[in-house]
Amino acid sequence: MRRGRVFIYLAVILLVALAGAFLFLRNQASVVPEVPEQVLVKIIIAEQNIPQGAEITDEVLGWISLPEGTDFGVMFRYDQRDEQVVGKYAKYPIEQGVIITKPMVSGIGEIASTGPEWANLISPGMTAISIPTTRLSSVTYGVADGAHVNLIACFLFVDIDSGFQSILPNRTAFVSQSGFKPSEAPSLSASVSGGQSSEASGSAQGRVELDPTFQQPIYIVPSEAQRPRPVCKTIFQDITVLKLGDFPLDTVEDSGEDDEETPPAPGEEAPAPSIPDVVTLIVSPQDATSLAYMLYGGAELTLTLRGANDTSRVETEAATLQFLLSQYAIPVPAKLPYGPEPRIDALESPILE
Repeated sequence: MRRGRVFIYLAVILLVALAGAFLFLRNQASVVPEVPEQVLVKIIIAEQNIPQGAEITDEVLGWISLPEGTDFGVMFRYDQRDEQVVGKYAKYPIEQGVIITKPMVSGIGEIASTGPEWANLISPGMTAISIPTTRLSSVTYGVADGAHVNLIACFLFVDIDSGFQSILPNRTAFVSQSGFKPSEAPSLSASVSGGQSSEASGSAQGRVELDPTFQQPIYIVPSEAQRPRPVCKTIFQDITVLKLGDFPLDTVEDSGEDDEETPPAPGEEAPAPSIPDVVTLIVSPQDATSLAYMLYGGAELTLTLRGANDTSRVETEAATLQFLLSQYAIPVPAKLPYGPEPRIDALESPILE
């Protein structure tokens, strides 16, 4: 009887323990851990496009909310804009919606206290030089500001006399009565006729060849002036275009008037846009010196447009007539007993003026 009571007491204690454990676990499962509230801070952004070198004012600034601690130490808080951003100057062009960071702004003395704002686009150790351009040599004006281009230079070469520094062949002249004259004061004299003063009075220097038909030596002279030999080569690769066309001229002081162009009056035609005839490139000082020589040396310069993300360098060969014939298997036309009519003496360019 006593043993039965013990078992009953143990069963009741076990049931109470199980009920308490169940209630405890259920309460633990229903408790949601508290998540600390995320703190947001206002970060400065550009509310308008800010040109390079422009002073940053409060009107061009806006803000976005970011979690605190994600500014990486380079962003500005909106509540500190007056002390840290307003009155500073943009080191680079800042587009609307971009977060303004410390490397983007600086004091006026750190940008360019003198000189134009576009001088800040030239990296240290580089320089800018302008070359003439046309619609054909500028990829139909597709080489806009900031584009990356290659530059091809084409030359014409002729043979010259190294002593006279004149184009070959030389012209011949007749020398007569050469020698010493018998007189009280002997002197060497000669009479020369013909020469460079008159092409009709002297003939071009020729050469002797053996006639294959009569097996007799004949003296032949050129039928025309020497033909120049063209050659083209890619000189520079992956250079940056600083400006297509002319830079603005700040020759008139600010008079307080609006600088924007006024629209044409009703019935008047809008002025035609100016056609750029120069392009400014950013190159090394040595390349600028070479470009100056090529400009004054009569070379024709052509730009080719590169891809925006293409930084490769390709080894190219100079293009000559011999290279074109061999590289592209161009045959030399055979001499046939017939030909087109009318005769073709020159190839017309398909480019419309």
